[in-house]
Amino acid sequence: MGLVTTAPAVRQTPTPGEDSAERKGFGGSGQARAGRRKGARKRSPALSKADWGPLGKHPDLDSIVARQRLELPLAGRLSSSEVNRAWKRAAAEHHPDRGGSHDTMQRVNGARDQLLGRQEE
Repeated sequence: MGLVTTAPAVRQTPTPGEDSAERKGFGGSGQARAGRRKGARKRSPALSKADWGPLGKHPDLDSIVARQRLELPLAGRLSSSEVNRAWKRAAAEHHPDRGGSHDTMQRVNGARDQLLGRQEE
């Protein structure tokens, strides 16, 4: 009788969907914390309260009209300095002392006040 030789056992690497706990250790698949540093909070996909304000990503209808009057982008975040610069451009164009209409200037001022959250008293 001859000697029977068998091929050495080959360790196969698991496919991406298989359980690979022996290779990863106690951490499991490692996908839960991939890309985050230790102790970092997961960002919420929801919008914050500031995003719904007049200067936020999703303004209400009155704020959209105010943005149109000041020729600002209709969506996206704005800073107060951007609003003030746009108001100065519109005021220079529509001021009654420079040939503009009093009513138009009041609308421009109201748009600025709406976006900056100023209340009329």
